[in-house]
Amino acid sequence: MMSDPYKAGMFSFNPYAAKRDVVGRLAVVLRGRLENRGLQLVAPISRAVRKYDIHELIITDEAGAGPGKKVDSIAYAGFVEIITGGVLIAGDELICGGKLLGRVAGFDETHLPNHLNIVIYSESRADGVDLGLALESEIIFIHKRDGDG
Repeated sequence: MMSDPYKAGMFSFNPYAAKRDVVGRLAVVLRGRLENRGLQLVAPISRAVRKYDIHELIITDEAGAGPGKKVDSIAYAGFVEIITGGVLIAGDELICGGKLLGRVAGFDETHLPNHLNIVIYSESRADGVDLGLALESEIIFIHKRDGDG
């Protein structure tokens, strides 16, 4: 049986050379923060998301947040309905209503198969209400390669 190449340490680089943006619409605005959430981010740096799936957006200000790490300090931002499916990668920028909210830190699968928790790193841990998020706002995940600025 083949093992997960990320868990096995087979990649010492990000293999994604190019990908399309993943686009969605904000379906729910959330409020609230937790200090001890205990999200366990999966080791793989990417997750595929399908058109019409709905996933949760969670903000953390923990600088070390990344694939395979545990995240405790979080704020709930909202739920996004995927309009253009694709692959999300740790490091992708999250834009909502034209505003940069942060970068994808990783993914928590606690609630699968219902939804994926997409954990976003931001220097400011604000919830959806404090961020001023609005229902139906466009959400775009933009791929940023190392050296892209």
